[in-house]
Amino acid sequence: MVHQQKIIPVAFYRTTSGNEPVREWLKELDPEDRKIVGDDLRTLEIGWPVGMPLCRPLTSHKGLREVRSHLTGGRIARVLFCIAEGRMALLHGFIKKSHKTPQPDLDLAVKRMKEVLR
Repeated sequence: MVHQQKIIPVAFYRTTSGNEPVREWLKELDPEDRKIVGDDLRTLEIGWPVGMPLCRPLTSHKGLREVRSHLTGGRIARVLFCIAEGRMALLHGFIKKSHKTPQPDLDLAVKRMKEVLR
């Protein structure tokens, strides 16, 4: 088995109380969906930089990017992240239910990004 070198490893955002919200969200997904998101994150780690359709910057918030995962049953997941200290800091994950990313999800990711980049 050939192990590929990670160009940019994943790091989970951690709250001041020690919780890792994206890791906890991933654990709540069913195993097949968790594998899909994990495979997409692994593709980014090994192939960085990767563009569409898997990853794109959010033009409304400088430095914020999204991983675009297509789950079972036609559902769509997003993991919002930024690059900090040579790592992909996973800030927020959610199942997308509308065409546009909800403002509360963006606001939460931006708040966490500011903490990470501090």
